[in-house]
Amino acid sequence: MILPRCGELLEEATLHELVGERDAAQRCYAQAFTEALGAGHAESLLEVITKEGHGHRAAGRDELATEVLELALVVAVLQGDASREARALNGLGILHLSHGDLAAAQESYGAAREAARVAGDQRTLGEIEQNLGIIASIRGDFAEALERYTAGLEYMERAGHLRGCAQALTNIGMLHVDLQRFEEADSFFRRSLELCGKTGDVGTAGTVHINRSEMFLARGEPERARESCDEAYETFSRMGDAEGRAVAMKCYGVIHRSVSKLHLAEVYLRQAIQIASEARYPLGEAESHRELALVLRALNRNREALEELNRARSLFMTLEAERHQADIGERISKLENDFLSLVRFWGESIEAKDRYTSGHCERVAEYACRLAAEAGMEEREIVWFRMGAFLHDLGKTEVPEEILNKPGRLTDEERAIMERHPVIGDEMLAPVEFPWDIRPMVRSHHERWDGRGYPDGLTAHTIPLSARILRIADVFDALTTARSYRRQLTPEEALAIMEDDVGSFDPEIFEIFKVIFPEIVGTAEEAQQRAGVS
Repeated sequence: MILPRCGELLEEATLHELVGERDAAQRCYAQAFTEALGAGHAESLLEVITKEGHGHRAAGRDELATEVLELALVVAVLQGDASREARALNGLGILHLSHGDLAAAQESYGAAREAARVAGDQRTLGEIEQNLGIIASIRGDFAEALERYTAGLEYMERAGHLRGCAQALTNIGMLHVDLQRFEEADSFFRRSLELCGKTGDVGTAGTVHINRSEMFLARGEPERARESCDEAYETFSRMGDAEGRAVAMKCYGVIHRSVSKLHLAEVYLRQAIQIASEARYPLGEAESHRELALVLRALNRNREALEELNRARSLFMTLEAERHQADIGERISKLENDFLSLVRFWGESIEAKDRYTSGHCERVAEYACRLAAEAGMEEREIVWFRMGAFLHDLGKTEVPEEILNKPGRLTDEERAIMERHPVIGDEMLAPVEFPWDIRPMVRSHHERWDGRGYPDGLTAHTIPLSARILRIADVFDALTTARSYRRQLTPEEALAIMEDDVGSFDPEIFEIFKVIFPEIVGTAEEAQQRAGVS
Protein backbone atom coordinates (compact mmCIF):
# COMPACT_ATOMS: atom_id res chain seq x y z
CA MET A 1 0.00 0.00 0.00
CA ILE A 2 1.22 3.50 -0.73
CA LEU A 3 1.01 6.35 1.77
CA PRO A 4 -2.46 7.96 1.94
CA ARG A 5 -1.12 11.47 1.27
CA CYS A 6 0.84 10.24 -1.75
CA GLY A 7 -2.28 8.53 -3.04
CA GLU A 8 -4.27 11.77 -2.72
CA LEU A 9 -1.63 13.77 -4.55
CA LEU A 10 -1.35 11.20 -7.34
CA GLU A 11 -5.13 11.15 -7.79
CA GLU A 12 -5.12 14.95 -7.92
CA ALA A 13 -2.38 14.81 -10.56
CA THR A 14 -4.50 12.43 -12.65
CA LEU A 15 -7.48 14.80 -12.47
CA HIS A 16 -5.31 17.70 -13.61
CA GLU A 17 -4.02 15.62 -16.55
CA LEU A 18 -7.56 14.72 -17.62
CA VAL A 19 -8.35 18.38 -18.24
CA GLY A 20 -4.97 19.22 -19.74
CA GLU A 21 -3.45 20.95 -16.69
CA ARG A 22 -0.07 19.28 -17.01
CA ASP A 23 1.97 21.83 -15.04
CA ALA A 24 -0.39 21.48 -12.10
CA ALA A 25 -0.08 17.70 -12.39
CA GLN A 26 3.72 17.94 -12.23
CA ARG A 27 3.50 20.02 -9.04
CA CYS A 28 1.43 17.25 -7.47
CA TYR A 29 4.02 14.66 -8.52
CA ALA A 30 6.79 16.76 -6.97
CA GLN A 31 4.90 17.03 -3.67
CA ALA A 32 4.15 13.30 -3.67
CA PHE A 33 7.83 12.54 -4.31
CA THR A 34 8.82 14.71 -1.34
CA GLU A 35 6.26 12.95 0.89
CA ALA A 36 7.45 9.47 -0.10
CA LEU A 37 11.13 10.33 0.17
CA GLY A 38 10.67 11.97 3.57
CA ALA A 39 8.85 8.92 4.89
CA GLY A 40 11.39 6.55 3.37
CA HIS A 41 8.50 4.58 1.88
CA ALA A 42 9.91 2.62 -1.06
CA GLU A 43 6.59 1.45 -2.55
CA SER A 44 5.16 4.98 -2.56
CA LEU A 45 8.38 6.34 -4.05
CA LEU A 46 8.26 3.79 -6.87
CA GLU A 47 4.60 4.57 -7.58
CA VAL A 48 5.33 8.29 -7.76
CA ILE A 49 8.31 7.78 -10.08
CA THR A 50 6.32 5.50 -12.39
CA LYS A 51 3.36 7.85 -12.67
CA GLU A 52 5.56 10.90 -13.02
CA GLY A 53 7.40 9.27 -15.92
CA HIS A 54 4.10 8.71 -17.69
CA GLY A 55 3.13 12.30 -16.91
CA HIS A 56 6.30 13.63 -18.55
CA ARG A 57 5.63 11.37 -21.55
CA ALA A 58 2.07 12.66 -21.96
CA ALA A 59 3.36 16.24 -21.76
CA GLY A 60 5.87 15.61 -24.55
CA ARG A 61 8.95 15.81 -22.33
CA ASP A 62 10.43 12.69 -23.88
CA GLU A 63 14.01 12.87 -22.57
CA LEU A 64 12.87 13.44 -19.00
CA ALA A 65 10.20 10.77 -19.35
CA THR A 66 12.80 8.26 -20.55
CA GLU A 67 15.12 8.99 -17.62
CA VAL A 68 12.36 8.72 -15.03
CA LEU A 69 10.82 5.56 -16.50
CA GLU A 70 14.22 3.85 -16.79
CA LEU A 71 14.82 4.68 -13.13
CA ALA A 72 11.39 3.28 -12.23
CA LEU A 73 12.19 0.10 -14.19
CA VAL A 74 15.49 -0.46 -12.34
CA VAL A 75 13.89 0.12 -8.93
CA ALA A 76 10.90 -2.13 -9.77
CA VAL A 77 13.18 -4.99 -10.86
CA LEU A 78 15.30 -4.63 -7.70
CA GLN A 79 12.20 -4.73 -5.52
CA GLY A 80 10.60 -7.58 -7.46
CA ASP A 81 7.57 -5.42 -8.26
CA ALA A 82 6.33 -6.98 -11.52
CA SER A 83 3.33 -4.68 -11.88
CA ARG A 84 5.34 -1.45 -11.80
CA GLU A 85 8.02 -3.09 -13.93
CA ALA A 86 5.31 -3.70 -16.54
CA ARG A 87 4.06 -0.12 -16.33
CA ALA A 88 7.57 1.30 -16.75
CA LEU A 89 8.27 -0.95 -19.74
CA ASN A 90 4.93 -0.01 -21.27
CA GLY A 91 5.79 3.68 -20.95
CA LEU A 92 9.18 3.14 -22.57
CA GLY A 93 7.44 1.24 -25.38
CA ILE A 94 5.12 4.20 -25.97
CA LEU A 95 8.16 6.48 -26.23
CA HIS A 96 9.81 4.15 -28.74
CA LEU A 97 6.62 4.09 -30.79
CA SER A 98 6.29 7.90 -30.76
CA HIS A 99 9.86 8.06 -32.13
CA GLY A 100 9.01 5.69 -34.96
CA ASP A 101 10.99 2.69 -33.68
CA LEU A 102 8.34 -0.01 -34.02
CA ALA A 103 10.75 -2.90 -33.35
CA ALA A 104 11.97 -1.43 -30.04
CA ALA A 105 8.40 -0.58 -29.07
CA GLN A 106 7.22 -4.13 -29.71
CA GLU A 107 10.11 -5.52 -27.70
CA SER A 108 9.28 -3.28 -24.74
CA TYR A 109 5.60 -4.16 -24.94
CA GLY A 110 6.41 -7.87 -25.07
CA ALA A 111 8.53 -7.64 -21.91
CA ALA A 112 5.85 -5.50 -20.26
CA ARG A 113 3.15 -8.05 -21.07
CA GLU A 114 5.15 -10.88 -19.46
CA ALA A 115 5.69 -8.82 -16.30
CA ALA A 116 2.01 -7.82 -16.17
CA ARG A 117 0.95 -11.46 -16.51
CA VAL A 118 3.23 -12.42 -13.62
CA ALA A 119 1.65 -9.66 -11.54
CA GLY A 120 -1.89 -10.44 -12.69
CA ASP A 121 -2.24 -6.74 -13.54
CA GLN A 122 -5.36 -6.67 -15.74
CA ARG A 123 -5.32 -2.90 -16.24
CA THR A 124 -1.73 -2.79 -17.50
CA LEU A 125 -2.35 -5.84 -19.68
CA GLY A 126 -5.23 -3.93 -21.25
CA GLU A 127 -3.07 -0.88 -21.94
CA ILE A 128 -0.34 -3.04 -23.46
CA GLU A 129 -2.79 -4.81 -25.79
CA GLN A 130 -4.03 -1.40 -26.95
CA ASN A 131 -0.49 -0.35 -27.79
CA LEU A 132 0.22 -3.59 -29.64
CA GLY A 133 -2.98 -2.92 -31.59
CA ILE A 134 -1.66 0.49 -32.60
CA ILE A 135 1.49 -1.12 -34.00
CA ALA A 136 -0.60 -3.64 -35.95
CA SER A 137 -2.75 -0.81 -37.33
CA ILE A 138 0.31 1.17 -38.45
CA ARG A 139 1.54 -1.94 -40.26
CA GLY A 140 -1.82 -2.33 -41.96
CA ASP A 141 -2.77 -5.56 -40.21
CA PHE A 142 -6.31 -4.52 -39.27
CA ALA A 143 -7.37 -8.03 -38.24
CA GLU A 144 -4.63 -8.24 -35.62
CA ALA A 145 -5.29 -4.65 -34.55
CA LEU A 146 -8.96 -5.44 -33.89
CA GLU A 147 -8.00 -8.56 -31.97
CA ARG A 148 -5.56 -6.59 -29.79
CA TYR A 149 -7.98 -3.70 -29.18
CA THR A 150 -10.78 -6.11 -28.24
CA ALA A 151 -8.52 -8.05 -25.86
CA GLY A 152 -7.40 -4.78 -24.29
CA LEU A 153 -10.98 -3.69 -23.78
CA GLU A 154 -11.82 -6.99 -22.05
CA TYR A 155 -8.84 -6.67 -19.69
CA MET A 156 -9.78 -3.13 -18.73
CA GLU A 157 -13.43 -4.01 -18.23
CA ARG A 158 -12.34 -6.73 -15.79
CA ALA A 159 -10.11 -4.19 -14.04
CA GLY A 160 -12.93 -1.64 -13.86
CA HIS A 161 -10.71 0.92 -15.61
CA LEU A 162 -13.34 3.08 -17.31
CA ARG A 163 -10.92 5.64 -18.77
CA GLY A 164 -8.95 2.82 -20.37
CA CYS A 165 -12.19 1.35 -21.73
CA ALA A 166 -13.04 4.72 -23.32
CA GLN A 167 -9.66 4.85 -25.05
CA ALA A 168 -10.01 1.25 -26.24
CA LEU A 169 -13.47 1.96 -27.66
CA THR A 170 -12.04 4.99 -29.45
CA ASN A 171 -9.32 2.86 -31.06
CA ILE A 172 -11.85 0.26 -32.16
CA GLY A 173 -14.04 3.00 -33.61
CA MET A 174 -11.12 4.48 -35.57
CA LEU A 175 -10.29 1.05 -36.96
CA HIS A 176 -13.88 0.60 -38.16
CA VAL A 177 -13.68 3.99 -39.90
CA ASP A 178 -10.57 2.75 -41.74
CA LEU A 179 -12.61 -0.29 -42.76
CA GLN A 180 -15.50 2.01 -43.82
CA ARG A 181 -17.85 0.29 -41.37
CA PHE A 182 -19.26 3.62 -40.28
CA GLU A 183 -22.35 2.57 -38.30
CA GLU A 184 -20.32 0.22 -36.14
CA ALA A 185 -17.63 2.87 -35.75
CA ASP A 186 -20.09 5.41 -34.44
CA SER A 187 -21.53 2.97 -31.93
CA PHE A 188 -18.05 2.54 -30.43
CA PHE A 189 -17.47 6.31 -30.44
CA ARG A 190 -20.77 6.95 -28.64
CA ARG A 191 -19.95 4.35 -26.01
CA SER A 192 -16.56 5.98 -25.52
CA LEU A 193 -18.14 9.43 -25.08
CA GLU A 194 -20.53 8.02 -22.49
CA LEU A 195 -17.60 6.69 -20.43
CA CYS A 196 -15.69 9.97 -20.86
CA GLY A 197 -18.66 11.77 -19.36
CA LYS A 198 -18.67 9.43 -16.36
CA THR A 199 -14.93 9.76 -15.69
CA GLY A 200 -14.41 13.41 -16.66
CA ASP A 201 -11.88 12.40 -19.34
CA VAL A 202 -12.15 15.58 -21.40
CA GLY A 203 -9.05 14.93 -23.52
CA THR A 204 -10.26 11.58 -24.83
CA ALA A 205 -13.68 13.11 -25.48
CA GLY A 206 -12.10 15.80 -27.66
CA THR A 207 -10.25 13.14 -29.65
CA VAL A 208 -13.48 11.18 -30.14
CA HIS A 209 -15.26 14.28 -31.47
CA ILE A 210 -12.46 14.80 -34.02
CA ASN A 211 -12.68 11.15 -35.06
CA ARG A 212 -16.45 11.40 -35.44
CA SER A 213 -16.03 14.53 -37.54
CA GLU A 214 -13.70 12.67 -39.90
CA MET A 215 -16.12 9.73 -39.97
CA PHE A 216 -19.10 11.93 -40.87
CA LEU A 217 -17.07 13.57 -43.62
CA ALA A 218 -16.16 10.15 -45.03
CA ARG A 219 -19.90 9.33 -44.99
CA GLY A 220 -20.67 12.48 -46.98
CA GLU A 221 -22.32 14.31 -44.07
CA PRO A 222 -20.41 17.62 -43.84
CA GLU A 223 -22.91 19.34 -41.55
CA ARG A 224 -22.69 16.59 -38.92
CA ALA A 225 -18.91 16.65 -39.39
CA ARG A 226 -18.92 20.38 -38.58
CA GLU A 227 -21.07 19.82 -35.47
CA SER A 228 -18.62 17.24 -34.13
CA CYS A 229 -15.71 19.54 -34.96
CA ASP A 230 -17.45 22.30 -32.97
CA GLU A 231 -17.59 19.96 -29.96
CA ALA A 232 -13.91 19.12 -30.35
CA TYR A 233 -12.80 22.75 -30.71
CA GLU A 234 -14.82 23.81 -27.66
CA THR A 235 -13.38 20.92 -25.64
CA PHE A 236 -9.75 21.61 -26.58
CA SER A 237 -10.25 25.34 -25.99
CA ARG A 238 -11.53 24.70 -22.46
CA MET A 239 -8.51 22.50 -21.82
CA GLY A 240 -6.07 25.05 -23.24
CA ASP A 241 -4.85 22.29 -25.57
CA ALA A 242 -3.24 24.14 -28.49
CA GLU A 243 -2.42 20.94 -30.40
CA GLY A 244 -6.05 19.87 -30.19
CA ARG A 245 -7.23 23.29 -31.39
CA ALA A 246 -4.84 23.06 -34.35
CA VAL A 247 -6.25 19.65 -35.28
CA ALA A 248 -9.81 20.98 -35.03
CA MET A 249 -8.97 24.00 -37.20
CA LYS A 250 -7.46 21.68 -39.81
CA CYS A 251 -10.62 19.60 -39.66
CA TYR A 252 -12.74 22.72 -40.30
CA GLY A 253 -10.59 23.44 -43.34
CA VAL A 254 -11.07 19.94 -44.73
CA ILE A 255 -14.83 20.16 -44.18
CA HIS A 256 -15.10 23.48 -46.04
CA ARG A 257 -12.96 22.12 -48.89
CA SER A 258 -15.31 19.15 -49.20
CA VAL A 259 -18.26 21.50 -49.87
CA SER A 260 -16.21 23.75 -52.21
CA LYS A 261 -16.10 26.70 -49.80
CA LEU A 262 -12.46 27.09 -50.73
CA HIS A 263 -11.81 30.58 -49.40
CA LEU A 264 -13.17 29.61 -45.97
CA ALA A 265 -11.10 26.43 -46.10
CA GLU A 266 -7.99 28.52 -46.73
CA VAL A 267 -8.76 30.78 -43.76
CA TYR A 268 -9.19 27.86 -41.35
CA LEU A 269 -6.10 26.02 -42.59
CA ARG A 270 -3.91 29.09 -42.24
CA GLN A 271 -5.18 29.47 -38.67
CA ALA A 272 -4.39 25.79 -38.05
CA ILE A 273 -0.84 26.33 -39.34
CA GLN A 274 -0.36 29.37 -37.08
CA ILE A 275 -1.68 27.61 -33.96
CA ALA A 276 0.40 24.47 -34.62
CA SER A 277 3.52 26.55 -35.24
CA GLU A 278 3.08 28.54 -32.02
CA ALA A 279 2.43 25.30 -30.11
CA ARG A 280 5.56 23.71 -31.64
CA TYR A 281 3.45 20.91 -33.08
CA PRO A 282 5.25 20.11 -36.37
CA LEU A 283 3.10 17.12 -37.33
CA GLY A 284 -0.09 19.20 -37.17
CA GLU A 285 1.61 22.04 -39.00
CA ALA A 286 2.80 19.72 -41.78
CA GLU A 287 -0.61 18.12 -42.24
CA SER A 288 -2.26 21.55 -42.44
CA HIS A 289 0.24 22.73 -45.08
CA ARG A 290 -0.60 19.62 -47.09
CA GLU A 291 -4.34 20.25 -46.84
CA LEU A 292 -3.85 23.91 -47.78
CA ALA A 293 -2.00 22.80 -50.92
CA LEU A 294 -5.09 20.86 -52.00
CA VAL A 295 -7.24 23.95 -51.51
CA LEU A 296 -4.84 26.18 -53.47
CA ARG A 297 -4.73 23.64 -56.29
CA ALA A 298 -8.52 23.74 -56.49
CA LEU A 299 -8.25 27.54 -56.72
CA ASN A 300 -5.73 27.12 -59.61
CA ARG A 301 -3.03 28.76 -57.51
CA ASN A 302 -0.57 26.07 -58.51
CA ARG A 303 2.71 27.71 -57.58
CA GLU A 304 1.43 28.55 -54.08
CA ALA A 305 0.20 24.97 -53.77
CA LEU A 306 3.69 23.68 -54.57
CA GLU A 307 5.15 26.01 -51.95
CA GLU A 308 2.75 24.58 -49.33
CA LEU A 309 3.62 21.00 -50.29
CA ASN A 310 7.29 21.82 -49.95
CA ARG A 311 6.76 23.34 -46.49
CA ALA A 312 4.91 20.18 -45.48
CA ARG A 313 7.72 18.00 -46.80
CA SER A 314 10.39 19.96 -44.93
CA LEU A 315 8.51 19.43 -41.66
CA PHE A 316 7.94 15.74 -42.37
CA MET A 317 11.62 15.24 -43.22
CA THR A 318 12.61 16.89 -39.93
CA LEU A 319 10.26 14.57 -38.06
CA GLU A 320 11.72 11.58 -39.91
CA ALA A 321 15.28 12.64 -39.07
CA GLU A 322 14.37 13.07 -35.41
CA ARG A 323 12.32 9.82 -35.41
CA HIS A 324 9.30 11.61 -33.98
CA GLN A 325 6.53 9.71 -35.76
CA ALA A 326 6.01 6.03 -36.43
CA ASP A 327 4.35 6.32 -39.85
CA ILE A 328 6.27 9.31 -41.18
CA GLY A 329 7.74 7.42 -44.14
CA GLU A 330 4.24 6.60 -45.38
CA ARG A 331 3.22 10.25 -44.95
CA ILE A 332 6.21 11.41 -47.01
CA SER A 333 5.35 8.92 -49.78
CA LYS A 334 1.78 10.23 -49.89
CA LEU A 335 3.10 13.78 -50.02
CA GLU A 336 5.33 12.95 -52.99
CA ASN A 337 2.23 11.58 -54.73
CA ASP A 338 0.55 14.92 -54.02
CA PHE A 339 3.53 16.70 -55.59
CA LEU A 340 3.33 14.52 -58.70
CA SER A 341 -0.44 14.89 -58.98
CA LEU A 342 -0.16 18.67 -58.77
CA VAL A 343 2.62 19.03 -61.34
CA ARG A 344 0.78 16.65 -63.70
CA PHE A 345 -2.33 18.82 -63.30
CA TRP A 346 -0.27 21.96 -63.92
CA GLY A 347 1.40 20.36 -66.94
CA GLU A 348 -2.00 19.56 -68.43
CA SER A 349 -3.06 23.18 -67.92
CA ILE A 350 0.01 24.22 -69.94
CA GLU A 351 -1.01 21.95 -72.80
CA ALA A 352 -4.55 23.32 -72.77
CA LYS A 353 -3.23 26.44 -74.52
CA ASP A 354 -1.47 24.49 -77.27
CA ARG A 355 -3.74 22.21 -79.30
CA TYR A 356 -0.73 20.45 -80.85
CA THR A 357 0.86 19.26 -77.60
CA SER A 358 -1.86 17.27 -75.84
CA GLY A 359 -0.18 14.62 -73.69
CA HIS A 360 3.29 16.00 -74.46
CA CYS A 361 4.36 16.45 -70.82
CA GLU A 362 3.16 12.98 -69.83
CA ARG A 363 5.00 11.31 -72.73
CA VAL A 364 8.19 13.32 -72.27
CA ALA A 365 8.18 12.42 -68.56
CA GLU A 366 7.89 8.71 -69.42
CA TYR A 367 10.69 8.76 -72.00
CA ALA A 368 12.96 10.96 -69.88
CA CYS A 369 12.55 8.88 -66.72
CA ARG A 370 13.33 5.67 -68.61
CA LEU A 371 16.46 7.29 -70.03
CA ALA A 372 17.45 8.75 -66.64
CA ALA A 373 17.17 5.35 -64.98
CA GLU A 374 19.35 3.77 -67.66
CA ALA A 375 21.87 6.60 -67.23
CA GLY A 376 22.23 5.73 -63.54
CA MET A 377 19.99 8.25 -61.80
CA GLU A 378 18.82 7.04 -58.35
CA GLU A 379 15.20 6.07 -57.88
CA ARG A 380 14.44 8.81 -55.33
CA GLU A 381 15.93 11.45 -57.67
CA ILE A 382 13.77 10.17 -60.52
CA VAL A 383 10.63 11.00 -58.51
CA TRP A 384 11.60 14.67 -58.63
CA PHE A 385 13.07 14.44 -62.13
CA ARG A 386 9.64 13.31 -63.34
CA MET A 387 8.11 16.43 -61.80
CA GLY A 388 10.63 18.61 -63.62
CA ALA A 389 9.70 16.86 -66.86
CA PHE A 390 6.03 17.68 -66.30
CA LEU A 391 6.87 21.34 -65.70
CA HIS A 392 9.52 21.85 -68.37
CA ASP A 393 7.20 23.93 -70.61
CA LEU A 394 5.65 25.91 -67.76
CA GLY A 395 6.76 29.20 -69.31
CA LYS A 396 4.50 28.58 -72.31
CA THR A 397 1.56 29.69 -70.17
CA GLU A 398 2.85 33.23 -70.75
CA VAL A 399 3.25 32.84 -74.52
CA PRO A 400 0.27 34.17 -76.54
CA GLU A 401 -1.96 31.43 -77.93
CA GLU A 402 -1.78 32.85 -81.42
CA ILE A 403 1.97 32.18 -81.40
CA LEU A 404 1.66 28.72 -79.82
CA ASN A 405 -0.98 27.65 -82.34
CA LYS A 406 0.22 29.54 -85.41
CA PRO A 407 0.15 27.41 -88.57
CA GLY A 408 3.42 27.63 -90.43
CA ARG A 409 6.74 29.05 -89.33
CA LEU A 410 7.18 31.85 -86.78
CA THR A 411 8.60 35.26 -87.58
CA ASP A 412 11.87 36.28 -85.92
CA GLU A 413 9.94 38.38 -83.40
CA GLU A 414 7.53 35.54 -82.63
CA ARG A 415 10.40 33.08 -82.27
CA ALA A 416 12.12 35.42 -79.80
CA ILE A 417 8.93 35.45 -77.70
CA MET A 418 8.68 31.64 -77.90
CA GLU A 419 12.32 31.19 -76.92
CA ARG A 420 11.70 33.16 -73.72
CA HIS A 421 9.56 30.36 -72.29
CA PRO A 422 12.42 28.49 -70.51
CA VAL A 423 13.43 31.69 -68.70
CA ILE A 424 9.83 32.51 -67.80
CA GLY A 425 9.29 29.00 -66.43
CA ASP A 426 12.47 29.27 -64.36
CA GLU A 427 11.29 32.60 -62.94
CA MET A 428 7.84 31.21 -62.15
CA LEU A 429 9.38 28.39 -60.11
CA ALA A 430 11.96 30.58 -58.35
CA PRO A 431 9.86 31.04 -55.15
CA VAL A 432 9.41 27.25 -54.78
CA GLU A 433 12.24 25.58 -52.88
CA PHE A 434 11.99 22.10 -54.35
CA PRO A 435 13.73 19.25 -52.47
CA TRP A 436 15.51 18.45 -55.74
CA ASP A 437 16.70 21.07 -58.20
CA ILE A 438 14.02 21.13 -60.88
CA ARG A 439 14.66 24.64 -62.19
CA PRO A 440 17.76 23.75 -64.31
CA MET A 441 15.62 21.28 -66.25
CA VAL A 442 13.07 23.99 -66.97
CA ARG A 443 15.62 26.64 -67.93
CA SER A 444 18.08 24.55 -69.92
CA HIS A 445 16.10 21.90 -71.81
CA HIS A 446 16.61 23.80 -75.10
CA GLU A 447 20.39 24.11 -74.70
CA ARG A 448 22.49 22.21 -77.26
CA TRP A 449 25.71 20.28 -76.68
CA ASP A 450 27.48 22.51 -79.26
CA GLY A 451 26.38 25.76 -77.59
CA ARG A 452 23.87 26.84 -80.25
CA GLY A 453 20.84 26.41 -78.04
CA TYR A 454 18.93 28.88 -75.85
CA PRO A 455 18.45 30.77 -73.56
CA ASP A 456 22.05 30.87 -72.25
CA GLY A 457 24.13 29.26 -75.01
CA LEU A 458 25.57 26.66 -72.62
CA THR A 459 27.86 23.95 -73.98
CA ALA A 460 28.66 20.31 -73.20
CA HIS A 461 28.88 19.52 -69.48
CA THR A 462 28.01 23.07 -68.45
CA ILE A 463 24.45 22.04 -69.36
CA PRO A 464 22.88 20.32 -66.30
CA LEU A 465 22.67 16.55 -66.74
CA SER A 466 18.94 16.56 -66.04
CA ALA A 467 18.39 19.05 -68.89
CA ARG A 468 20.57 17.01 -71.28
CA ILE A 469 18.47 13.92 -70.61
CA LEU A 470 15.22 15.85 -70.89
CA ARG A 471 16.22 17.44 -74.21
CA ILE A 472 16.51 14.07 -75.93
CA ALA A 473 13.06 13.00 -74.73
CA ASP A 474 11.55 16.39 -75.61
CA VAL A 475 12.91 16.42 -79.18
CA PHE A 476 11.87 12.81 -79.80
CA ASP A 477 8.30 13.52 -78.73
CA ALA A 478 8.16 16.73 -80.78
CA LEU A 479 9.26 14.87 -83.92
CA THR A 480 6.81 12.00 -83.43
CA THR A 481 3.85 14.33 -82.88
CA ALA A 482 1.96 16.09 -85.69
CA ARG A 483 2.47 19.84 -85.98
CA SER A 484 0.70 22.52 -88.02
CA TYR A 485 3.67 22.72 -90.35
CA ARG A 486 4.49 19.02 -90.81
CA ARG A 487 3.16 15.49 -90.44
CA GLN A 488 3.82 13.13 -87.56
CA LEU A 489 7.10 11.25 -88.09
CA THR A 490 7.60 7.57 -87.32
CA PRO A 491 9.98 6.79 -84.41
CA GLU A 492 12.55 5.51 -86.92
CA GLU A 493 12.34 8.71 -88.98
CA ALA A 494 12.69 10.77 -85.80
CA LEU A 495 15.77 8.81 -84.72
CA ALA A 496 17.39 9.32 -88.10
CA ILE A 497 16.86 13.09 -87.93
CA MET A 498 18.25 13.17 -84.37
CA GLU A 499 21.35 11.21 -85.46
CA ASP A 500 21.95 13.69 -88.29
CA ASP A 501 21.67 16.68 -85.94
CA VAL A 502 25.31 16.54 -84.85
CA GLY A 503 26.00 18.72 -81.84
CA SER A 504 22.47 18.75 -80.52
CA PHE A 505 22.75 16.11 -77.80
CA ASP A 506 25.13 14.79 -75.16
CA PRO A 507 26.84 11.96 -77.15
CA GLU A 508 27.01 9.52 -74.22
CA ILE A 509 23.38 10.00 -73.21
CA PHE A 510 22.27 9.78 -76.84
CA GLU A 511 24.08 6.43 -77.20
CA ILE A 512 22.11 5.16 -74.18
CA PHE A 513 18.92 6.45 -75.85
CA LYS A 514 19.71 4.43 -78.98
CA VAL A 515 20.29 1.28 -76.92
CA ILE A 516 16.87 1.56 -75.23
CA PHE A 517 15.19 2.91 -78.41
CA PRO A 518 12.99 -0.21 -78.86
CA GLU A 519 11.62 0.27 -75.33
CA ILE A 520 11.03 3.97 -76.00
CA VAL A 521 9.14 3.08 -79.18
CA GLY A 522 6.96 0.66 -77.21
CA THR A 523 6.24 3.37 -74.62
CA ALA A 524 5.38 5.83 -77.40
CA GLU A 525 2.96 3.37 -79.03
CA GLU A 526 1.23 2.72 -75.71
CA ALA A 527 0.89 6.46 -75.11
CA GLN A 528 -0.62 6.98 -78.56
CA GLN A 529 -3.08 4.13 -78.04
CA ARG A 530 -4.19 5.63 -74.71
CA ALA A 531 -4.71 8.97 -76.44
CA GLY A 532 -6.60 7.32 -79.32
CA VAL A 533 -3.95 8.21 -81.89
CA SER A 534 -3.56 5.74 -84.78
